[in-house]
Amino acid sequence: MHYHVGMFGSHLSIAGGLHNALLEAQQLKISCVQVFTKNQRQWQVKPLTNEQIDLWHKTRAQTKIRQVVSHDSYLINLASPDPENWKKSKSLFREELLRCETLNIPFLVTHPGAHMRQGEDWGLARVAKALNQLHKQLPGLKVITCLEVTAGQGTALGYRFEHLRKIIDLTTQPQRLAVCLDTAHMLAAGYELTSAAGCRRVIAELTDTIGLDLVQVIHLNDSKVPKGKRVDRHEHIGHGHIPLSAFRELVNHHHFRSIPKILETAKEISPDGRPWDIVNLATLDQLGKRPTKRNLNTQKRIKV
Repeated sequence: MHYHVGMFGSHLSIAGGLHNALLEAQQLKISCVQVFTKNQRQWQVKPLTNEQIDLWHKTRAQTKIRQVVSHDSYLINLASPDPENWKKSKSLFREELLRCETLNIPFLVTHPGAHMRQGEDWGLARVAKALNQLHKQLPGLKVITCLEVTAGQGTALGYRFEHLRKIIDLTTQPQRLAVCLDTAHMLAAGYELTSAAGCRRVIAELTDTIGLDLVQVIHLNDSKVPKGKRVDRHEHIGHGHIPLSAFRELVNHHHFRSIPKILETAKEISPDGRPWDIVNLATLDQLGKRPTKRNLNTQKRIKV
C-alpha cells in the first residue's frame, strides 16, 4: 500500500470507537494520526474498557499506523487562577496522560492555557507548577507532553517560543516535555510564515530559543487570518495566508521530515467532490517531494 511521504496525517474522529480513527487513517493511506482519547467537550470521563483497549491495540497492529498523537481536551487550563478550575484541569490532564500511556500513544499535545489577567509570567509559572505536580504523581510514564504554540487569543499563553521555553525551564522533569508547532497559530501570533525566506528565519529563531530537537509534532494548517491577527482560524493548505513556499520549506526541513505532521483542517468536501483531507494530503505530498530550482521560485498553486 502506498502511504503519503513525509509523515503526513490528520486529526480523525473517534465517533463509534477509538479504533475507527485508525481505520479511517488506513483508508486515507496516512502513516500518522491525531485523536482525542475521550469526548473533548466534557469534564466527565468514562474509564476505558478492556474491550476498547484490546480493540485499539489490535486495530493499530492491523493498520500498521506508524505514529499516533493525542490532543487533550480544550476545557483544560493548567494556568487557571481559579482554584477549583485548576484542580479540575489537573485532574482531567492526569486522566489524558494515563489514557495515552494505556493506549501506547507517545505524544499528548496541549495548549499551555490562559492566565486570565494574572500576567504572563504568573501564568507560565502556574502551568509549570501543575506539570511538576502531575509528574510527581505519575512517575515513570513514557508519554511526552507537547506544549503547543498558540495564536495568542485573549490571555492565552504560548504564542511566543519563549513562553514554551520558560515552562520547560521551570519544570523539574523537562525530559517529559516537548513542543508542537502549529503553522496557523504561528502566523496569527506574528511569526513570518509569509515566504520561504520568512519561514527560514522563523526556524532559525526556533533553533535559538527552543531547539529543533524538542519539536516532536507539527500541526499543518493554513490560516484564514493574516500575520499578527492573534485569532485561531484554520484554512485548507494553499487557500489561506501562508504561501505554499513556506509550507514547502517547513516540510522539507531535515529536522521535521520524520516527525508527525498533522492536518487540523475542516472535514468538508472540496469543490471537485473529494474530501478536503485527500486534497490537502495530495498538496503536502507534492510539497514533500525534493524541490527543483524551478518550483522553488514559483508561488503558483500546485494542481492536485
